[in-house]
Amino acid sequence: MYKIIASDLDGTLLTPEHKIAPFSRSVLQKLHQRGEHFVFATGRHHEDVAAFRAQVGIPAYMITSNGACVHDSEDNLIFQKTLDPALVRQVVALTAHDDNLIVHIYQADQWLLSHESEEMKAYHKESGHSYVVFDCNNPPTDNVLKVFITHKEHEYLLPYEEKLIAALGTNAAIAFSSLTCLEVMAEGVSKGAALQVVAERLGYQLADCVAFGDGMNDYEMLSMAGKGLIMGTAHDRLKAALPNNEVIGNCVDEAVAHYLAEHIVEIAD
Repeated sequence: MYKIIASDLDGTLLTPEHKIAPFSRSVLQKLHQRGEHFVFATGRHHEDVAAFRAQVGIPAYMITSNGACVHDSEDNLIFQKTLDPALVRQVVALTAHDDNLIVHIYQADQWLLSHESEEMKAYHKESGHSYVVFDCNNPPTDNVLKVFITHKEHEYLLPYEEKLIAALGTNAAIAFSSLTCLEVMAEGVSKGAALQVVAERLGYQLADCVAFGDGMNDYEMLSMAGKGLIMGTAHDRLKAALPNNEVIGNCVDEAVAHYLAEHIVEIAD
């Protein structure tokens, strides 16, 4: 029996409206009551995720910024790996000139954007987490957990993936968290590596973990966990990269919660 359950948020545990539905909340609460450990494992900022944890009402661990940051169930920071300031400046220089992109920076204590975005305000409306606009000519570089760029068309971001890989090489971790979001973290940062930190902290191994995800930023976590489950709406690239992993349903139907209810948690009628 798995003792640690880790799940991505957007496109996985959350509804398309970026909310935790009542059935999912109930299942997570029952997990906690049974003694299993739940882990929010997401690209979102930890201040953002803390609001979802409060809504569920369980003392869950949080893997945030794609593994650059880990907080325990009492909100203590137990792991953090930030980007080298020179790499931050390099990423901003390669992307901020394009007004069609939104450049985001996550620092340890805030979320910064290259320019105003009503879409981003709506995206984080549920948690109340909001951004501050930064100067692209003088970007903040200290305590940066990740830099990421967004655009509504996946194809528009593909050349930037190639540029960033060519420029940064193995000095950074680069991954799509969704079709419209391309992210850059410090070398070696991943949800999988962070999940190992959590497992060891709780006295378990990765074999004791089950994980859910839908993006390429979930690849390491889904491949390293004892069982990694892929959402039906996941990137084709992720499904191709993990052809032997089980594919489940859609976040619209609360597929994560239903899988847990069927396989791990006993739900009373």
